[in-house]
Amino acid sequence: MLEISVQKKLRDFDLEVSLKVEEGEILMLVGENGCGKSTLLNMVAGLLTPDAGEITLAGEPLFDSNLRINLPPENRTIGYVFQSYALFPHLTVYENVAFGLRARHLSRRKIEERVKDQLEVVGLWDVRDARAVKISGGQKQRTALARALAIEPRILLLDEPLAALDIRRQAEMRKELRKLIRDFGVPSIVVTHDLRDVVSIGDKVSLLEAGKVIHSGPAEEVFNAKPLAGAVIR
Repeated sequence: MLEISVQKKLRDFDLEVSLKVEEGEILMLVGENGCGKSTLLNMVAGLLTPDAGEITLAGEPLFDSNLRINLPPENRTIGYVFQSYALFPHLTVYENVAFGLRARHLSRRKIEERVKDQLEVVGLWDVRDARAVKISGGQKQRTALARALAIEPRILLLDEPLAALDIRRQAEMRKELRKLIRDFGVPSIVVTHDLRDVVSIGDKVSLLEAGKVIHSGPAEEVFNAKPLAGAVIR
């Protein structure tokens, strides 16, 4: 289980969030631009430091202000899919997925095994030698996901993973994305603006407004939640 209880003073408001994500559960984090969603993901990933609080995974602290524990990002084993995908455009699909594994000094054989496994899972093995700048938006999204999964993360974080796709591709990718995340079976947080993502991908949804969780519950109840409906549909 991933447990988050953090505070951080931001420019326009104080972020104060407490959340729990069970093993294998997909939490959809929803809210308007600037409400603190990406900030929260970055604190879980270790890219930003909370002012106070705790972040624990399976009872082990990733961050604890009282104990002065703050594991660096590379020691948190977190798979992060950024909104822009953050692929290296001059590298091939294969090299993008292998990048994080090489940084962890895995053997060449282990790198080859993991990259092949993940590219086959996302259906990109046949385009492994294509440069990232040349592939489609959907292929970029799947490359970013394969890269996140290849390190065998203990947590998955996805920031607007479908936002860069056109409407038709978004519809196609929702079920595929849910299956890929579900099959991996780790606590996952997906940031989105779109209620269609919530009901198609998530198990649970939390609405963030000005740094506070104002609604939380099962994803299937999202359209019955008046604070949620209307607040996040673009």
